[in-house]
Amino acid sequence: MSVTAAKGFTAAGIAAGIKQNGNPDLALVVNTGPRRAAAGVFTSNRVKAAPVLWSQQVLADGELTAVVLNSGGANACTGPQGFQDTHTTAEKVAEVLSAKGPEVGAGDVAVASTGLIGILLPMDKLLPGVEKAADELSEHGGEKAAIAIKTTDTVHKTSVVTKEGWTVGGMAKGAGMLAPGLATMLVVLTTDADVDAKGLDSALRGATRVTFDRVDSDGCMSTNDTVLLLASGASGVTPAQDEFTEAVRAVCDDLARQLIGDAEGASKDIRIEVINAATEDDAVEVGRSIARNNLLKCAIHGEDPNWGRVLSAIGTTRAAFDPDRLNVAINGVWVCKNGSVGEDRELVDMRYREVTITADLAAGSESAVIWANDLTADYVHENSAYSS
Repeated sequence: MSVTAAKGFTAAGIAAGIKQNGNPDLALVVNTGPRRAAAGVFTSNRVKAAPVLWSQQVLADGELTAVVLNSGGANACTGPQGFQDTHTTAEKVAEVLSAKGPEVGAGDVAVASTGLIGILLPMDKLLPGVEKAADELSEHGGEKAAIAIKTTDTVHKTSVVTKEGWTVGGMAKGAGMLAPGLATMLVVLTTDADVDAKGLDSALRGATRVTFDRVDSDGCMSTNDTVLLLASGASGVTPAQDEFTEAVRAVCDDLARQLIGDAEGASKDIRIEVINAATEDDAVEVGRSIARNNLLKCAIHGEDPNWGRVLSAIGTTRAAFDPDRLNVAINGVWVCKNGSVGEDRELVDMRYREVTITADLAAGSESAVIWANDLTADYVHENSAYSS
């Protein structure tokens, strides 16, 4: 049930005609309360889409009533008109919701968009679509909303964690342009726990730091990344902060794994674990360097345990290590020991979807896990033909 698994939320997903193929392309998620607390995390790309700039502004007071999301166009790099279109979209949502219940202002509505950069949205289709979506709002509309935000995704992505008396649910889209800060995505998370905006913000930042920020599919950072967490308080339960954070993290982790599993053209999911680092930052930097090594990603696609490319990637970082103490395992076989030849690489079985790379820096006790995927001809084809 995705974003409607938690009490106090309705959602809808419809085809507004934004996509030329006629597929669903507009989603609406509404918090019916009684609480309307919210928090958000956005792309760190300096080039930010109009919906990101808008949503950052409206979240300043820590409250949201609704989120409207479209696929089929990113509304990024569209100038003043693009920002005005975002504002107009929020105003339209506020208008139709106010006609159905308590008054809602445009400042209570977050907007998120995904698709091709540099093209204005067809407002003559989007605005009537908002009316249609509002008419179809339902406590069972979560799955339709998740389907409507897909772009190159082959499957829609949802996750739910239920605790004693309260729930966290979520939906995500993302298949390409996946790299830290956050990793390209639109994500809406909902909870019926009674948590204020400060608690939501703390939980969300703690969760995204070790989940979405550690997905690195292709090294390309999006202009539109948006992760929102809304609380209705409808359960009447206020969980301990650490318990709540863990539930949010579990949903984010599940969605992040689904993003990697659906990455454009991927045939392998690569779990990169860096151990015995001097600091966590070192572990993350090394993991990201390994994840972005195209030669290694091609080798993994060819089921070649080419550990030399792992060492080469480690060597480009600022992390503390002695090259003569580095160890690397691929699928549990320590093919590199002390910076040199280790166990027989023929022992590495790479037939299956998941590949595990363990990089031992022998420099401390910190660790981190980064998820990546292989580089395939299908990925090149997908992105060479994307704009058409």
